[in-house]
Amino acid sequence: MTCYRSFLAYAFAALSLVALEPALAQETADAAVKRTSQELLQIIRADPKVQAGDQARIREVVEAKVFPNIDFERMTSLAMGRNWRVASPEQQKRLIEEFRTLLVRTYSGALAQYRDQTMDYKPLRAEPNATDVTVRTEVLRPGQAPVPIDYSMTRTKEGWKAYDIIVGGVSLVTNYRDEFSEQIKTSGVDGLIKTLAAKNKGTGGK
Repeated sequence: MTCYRSFLAYAFAALSLVALEPALAQETADAAVKRTSQELLQIIRADPKVQAGDQARIREVVEAKVFPNIDFERMTSLAMGRNWRVASPEQQKRLIEEFRTLLVRTYSGALAQYRDQTMDYKPLRAEPNATDVTVRTEVLRPGQAPVPIDYSMTRTKEGWKAYDIIVGGVSLVTNYRDEFSEQIKTSGVDGLIKTLAAKNKGTGGK
């Protein structure tokens, strides 16, 4: 799980600034991922606070540059599966907020270590007018096997946004769906919200 989360942090990093000014609104999903991953790597390599592991600065970068380009409502609903429909609108809102915060806490700390990584971008296999695509990439590591990272992305009026990330064949959404389902069986939707909130406050274990 540690390795998976580490590479997922890189995957989130590559989403930085995907939604940009209108001039880039027609950019293809794969071109957006390629451009923005390169831009973020430049930030990681140049920002001394990120290099020093300053968690406040890293979270600031994640909040401002990465997470606006993730469709958290869709991601949360997929992670909840059939349980999403039984949650009230207020519970759904809380779940989105807590899940978003959890991902900030879980994945922001790994960004600084990626200054020596590069990415290989696979040709996009999608119709020109497709609104839902998979962007396939690989993280290349010196002296080690590449790690495949696929992005499930949807086109919105703000630009391309990710709603799932698959690292080495393991889906972020599926990974959390199993965990959420077990929690809901034990203590219901409110119990899941309480558990996520406790984790986000640092009182709920790992």
